[in-house]
Amino acid sequence: MIIRNVRVFDGLSGKTIDNADVLVEGTHVIAVSTSPIAGDSSDGVVEINGNGKFLMPGLSDAHVHLMGNANNMMEFLQAPTGTLYGNTIAEAKRMLLRGFTTVRDMGGDTAPIKSLIDRGTFEGPRIFPSQAMISQTSGHADFAFVYDTPEEFGGKPSRTEDIHFTRVADGVPRVLAAVREQLRQGASQIKLTLGGGAASMYDPLNTLQYTPEEIRAAVQAATDYGTYVATHVYTPEGIARAIEAGVKSIEHGHLSDEATVKLMGDNGTWLSMQPFAEDDHHYPDPVRSAKNTEICKGTEEVYEWAKKYGVKTAWGTDLLLEPQSAARQSVMAARLGEFYSNVEALKMLTSGNAQLFELAGERNTYRGGKLGVIAEGSWADMILVDGDPTADLSLIADPDTNFNLIVKGGQIIKNTL
Repeated sequence: MIIRNVRVFDGLSGKTIDNADVLVEGTHVIAVSTSPIAGDSSDGVVEINGNGKFLMPGLSDAHVHLMGNANNMMEFLQAPTGTLYGNTIAEAKRMLLRGFTTVRDMGGDTAPIKSLIDRGTFEGPRIFPSQAMISQTSGHADFAFVYDTPEEFGGKPSRTEDIHFTRVADGVPRVLAAVREQLRQGASQIKLTLGGGAASMYDPLNTLQYTPEEIRAAVQAATDYGTYVATHVYTPEGIARAIEAGVKSIEHGHLSDEATVKLMGDNGTWLSMQPFAEDDHHYPDPVRSAKNTEICKGTEEVYEWAKKYGVKTAWGTDLLLEPQSAARQSVMAARLGEFYSNVEALKMLTSGNAQLFELAGERNTYRGGKLGVIAEGSWADMILVDGDPTADLSLIADPDTNFNLIVKGGQIIKNTL
């Protein structure tokens, strides 16, 4: 395939390459050239005239819950598992049509779906699965009812554990087993919950979850498998405990203070943050709604400190249990422009997130090409935009209208030219 006459944003530099041709063979980009690339349809070459439009790498999301995006709480608790997986596969296709060609899933049984997508059975983004979120009893990912007996005392696992969305594990031996279980099931990285959250029922935001010994055990087990631990945590105390234990990626961090953000920068710890607005999530009860409000207030300040101290920052959404809101993923991507320049935002949405994904080492099954860039040898994951997102980032908020062409692995997913 040759995509001719396009303005190429490679995902790495702030400049674009005008009047370029991009050659794709199989699943990879072979060349980006300002001279015409030889080839015509009589040789079996698919030629696409980009008409001078903006070609960029596919978007990525560093914090999705594909199963959580696709199903609501009642479905989690009551629906047959076939319904849960069917909804998830359908949402994967919708996410790809929004231009998201790679995602890091931070809780949910998505390794089987990843395998089906990678084989070509279904269409969807490349997935870096974490498998079940690992939580202590009464922690952020404990979805048992308050009257249920904890498994530690002979009780049964909750429904969310049965469907591999969460795993409750207390004490070093169980934490080790829980981490190894997710790795056995195909996790690219491990997700621990180390503090309270808005979506959870029992844990105030200021709680510290998991002891240093438990966190270090999880980190050791992940490291032994060649990968890393990412942690749900908002507060300075929780973030500091995570960093001390060797955690590589802080998920959220909205309630951090300046000293703790500097600590992240000093240690090379990733901040995987989401530009939340209060209406991204809807909580019917006042307690969770108040937690959501508190989280959102910290966003702007933490982003400023992250820039000040050179923190490696990734972007994600963390939309969960509200399928009707899944399409806000595109709106939240454009909202990143409220905190960064348009070019900085686009780089984070492409090559920046990809650098975080690469921490998975040999657990990264996409090592055969570079993600998040358009360059010789990169995966052929690309979007042709009708307009210039470096001048108007809001274009990516409406992919149905503004994305004329979506290519993943050299396969045309959408073409309205």
